[in-house]
Order: sequence, then C-alpha cells, then structure tokens
Amino acid sequence: MSSIKQSDIISVLKSEIENYDIKTNVSETGTIIQIGDGIATIYGLENAMYGELVEFETGVHGIVQNLEMKTVGVVLLGSDYGLVEGSKVTRTKKRAGVPVSSSLLGRVVDALGKPIDGKGNIEAEDYYPIENEAPGVVARKSVTVPMQTGIIAIDSMFPIGRGQRELIIGDRQTGKTSIAVDTIINQKKENVVCIYVAIGQKASTVAKIVSTLTKHNALDYTIVVAASASDLAPLQYIAPYSGTAMAEYFMKQGKDVLIVYDDLSKHAVAYRAMSLLLKRPPGREAYPGDVFYLHSRLLERSARLSEEYGGGSITALPIIETLAGDVSAYIPTNVISITDGQIFLESELFFAGIRPAVNVGLSVSRVGGAAQTKAMKKASGSLRIDLAQFREMEIFTQFSAELDKSTKDLLDHGNRLVELLKQPLSKPLPLHEQIILLVSANNKLLLDIPVKEIKKFRNDLIDYFENKYINIIEEINTEKVLTDELISQIVEATKEFKSR
Repeated sequence: MSSIKQSDIISVLKSEIENYDIKTNVSETGTIIQIGDGIATIYGLENAMYGELVEFETGVHGIVQNLEMKTVGVVLLGSDYGLVEGSKVTRTKKRAGVPVSSSLLGRVVDALGKPIDGKGNIEAEDYYPIENEAPGVVARKSVTVPMQTGIIAIDSMFPIGRGQRELIIGDRQTGKTSIAVDTIINQKKENVVCIYVAIGQKASTVAKIVSTLTKHNALDYTIVVAASASDLAPLQYIAPYSGTAMAEYFMKQGKDVLIVYDDLSKHAVAYRAMSLLLKRPPGREAYPGDVFYLHSRLLERSARLSEEYGGGSITALPIIETLAGDVSAYIPTNVISITDGQIFLESELFFAGIRPAVNVGLSVSRVGGAAQTKAMKKASGSLRIDLAQFREMEIFTQFSAELDKSTKDLLDHGNRLVELLKQPLSKPLPLHEQIILLVSANNKLLLDIPVKEIKKFRNDLIDYFENKYINIIEEINTEKVLTDELISQIVEATKEFKSR
C-alpha cells in the first residue's frame, strides 16, 4: 500500500473547506420569487430576522418585514431597477440602523443617515439600530426641568418639560411646524441638541425650514432628517426611528435632546401603504392592526434618564394633522393617548389673527406645573382661567347692548391678554420678558392702553427694562423665583414707564 502524499491530503482538505463555505452560504443567500411596488418576496432566507438588513445583488438594501413559512417579505430602501425574479439576496446579519456621530450636527441627512446637503461625507463614530427598546421604569426620572419654547402662550399655560412628549395637533396651515421651529430656535443658549424629522413633506418645505434655521444660527445644534414626499414609503416609515436613534446617541452622553416628528399622520399613511403591499390584513380606515404600536414604541423612547443611567433626556414634539378639527379620528386619538398632553391649534383663531392659534380649552400639559420654574408658575397665575372666562363671556355678550362694569372690565382684560399672547414668527421670548409681561398683565396695568397699541407698548416696556432695570432681569434669570418684592419692583417700574 503506497503511502498517501502530504500534498494530496492538503488539496483534499482545501477543496473540502472551499465546498464547506459554499454549503454554509446556501442558507444565507435567497432568491427573489416576486418583486414589484418596492416589495420583494424572497425564498431561501430561513434564518433571517425581523428588521434585519439584507443586500440585493445591485447593492440596494432592504429590511425584512414579513416572516412566513417558506418566504420573507422585504421592503426595498432604494430603486428596484435591475432586480428580477431569480436575483440573489444576501443576509447582512445586522439590524437596520444609522451611523451616528457629533458631526451630524448642522447637517441634512436622509432616513438612512446619508448626507443630502452637498457638504461632504459624515465620519461615523458608531452605528445605532433604528429600532431600540425604550428605557424601563427604573432607568427613568420624573420630569422637572423646563424645556422653554419661547412662546409665551405655551410656556405660561402648557409648559413642556425635558423628557416629556407634547403633541402639537391641528388642521393644515394653522402654524404647527412654526411652533416646533420656534422651539428649536429658542434652544440657542439652552445647550439642547435638536433633531427635526420631516416625514412626507415637500422638498421645498424642508429647504425653507433649513434656511429659517440657518438664518437664526440654529442649524449648528440641529440635525434635519428628511424623508420627503418623493421618497419611498419604507424610507418615510423608518425616518422617525432613525432620528430617534441619533437622539439616543446624544442622550447616552448625558445631553438633552429635542426631537420633532413632522408629521406622524403622514408616517401612518406611509406605513399603511407599505403594510397593504406586504399583504397584511387591513383594519380600521385600512390601517394595519399594529398602527398603535407603530407610534407607541417610537414615542416611549423619549424619556428623562436618572443619573446612574447617564442623566440625558429626549423631549418629543410629535405633530398630527387633523381634518376639519376632528380630534376623534383614528390616528389623532391614538397619539393623544400615548403623549403627555397636546397643544391644539384652531383654524378659526388662526384666521382671526390670533397666532399662535392655541385653543386654551382643549390644550393641556399632563406634566404641567412640575416642569415650570417657580417664577413662571407664579406669574402665569390665573391666566388660563381669565382667558376661559373671557371666551365664555365674549360669546354670551355678543347679543347684549348694555354691559355692567365688571363684565366690561373682564372683556377689556381678556382682549388685552389675547393681544399680549400674540407672537410673531421666529421671535421666541426669553424667560425674563415673559415674566415681566405677565406680571404687568395680571396686575391690570394694561387696561388703560388701547388694544391696538399693546404690541408697541410690549416692545417699548422690554426695552425700558433692559436699559434701566437690568438688575430685575438678572434676578429673574438667575434665581428663577418671583418674590412679592420682585413683583412690586416690576409693577413700580411699569407704572414709571407708563407715566413717561
């Protein structure tokens, strides 16, 4: 018996190893058996996971969404050009995610985190999965630090805290996006990272928002994630999750993040389109059965973490568009039940020139006073009740000619409050200005000023304080407490200004 040569053994082993590779790869590669409308049905990816990223032979990626007995349903994150039945698909064995880094700040990126602003590539520091588990009860801390919007009507009556989720809801063209953008602009000195997620918006609208942020030097601390109306439904579906993954990266560093989802109505519509194409059974209004879970798992990721878990926070401002003010529709009721309050904007108020068009009766903050500075809590006092009484009395007295003095005073005070709460676009007010104006109004110092002159009086009064009573401003900003002595100082200073 001739001895076996060493080289023969090596060659057999080599071929065995090479063939072994092929054998193991068989289950990791699938074949397209049906493709169309951005959905591919793939045979042969037995071990694929839900939410896993797969790569097609053209280089386009997709996300596994349906797991069936012999096939998987994949949504494409790009063009299906060049893909046909029989094309190969490979598992990447990693969950769909986005590259994250501090250099994202000041940039406009798509739903996959790729830059679309023409300013070059972004160096990634880490890779975060878009779907992540929300922080548990133990990791959370109660909301106590205010997130100042700079909008006097909101900061005084419906305060938002860091870690809260406050819904902005209203018909189209009532100023929902404006409130969110003004809040971002107001974070300039607050050391808050802002993320604006545009879902299904026109590209021109997104460009306008970017230019507004640039003009007010707010883009430096903001990331804009855009999945515009021309993008595929799967990209619009993952955009808010991608934005939240970026927010979690900063939250892990102990930073406070503000994220705006504009808007979740279009997000639900994109998900509905995707689900129907995946042949999932439709439910109410043709939305899939898990449309509540779609938004609950997204918004639950906003939280304020306790110190031992890093102490960062994500504050969410989701936006929902209603049709003819119908708050009881399917998606609005779902999101209202997930969030910690809502700011309801009314088209009637908007067209009457009351902007921001906040409906005082239907708006609420479920965190409220807990997230207000002591100064604002005291200054805003009975503002909400006064406005509610004024609205009621205004309707009641429309038809009566004779009014007694107390009713007339109530109407006069109400009219001036409404005028005081009007605020121009992109002009958020710092805390001290809001306090001074509210103290003046609560002490009935505006009653003898004609309604038409309130706006001018407001601006002149603030200028007067900034020139002559800088000590009062400094005390409000540093102490954030409104003592009786400080109130009397503001009242005296206002009277002095009026006498001039």
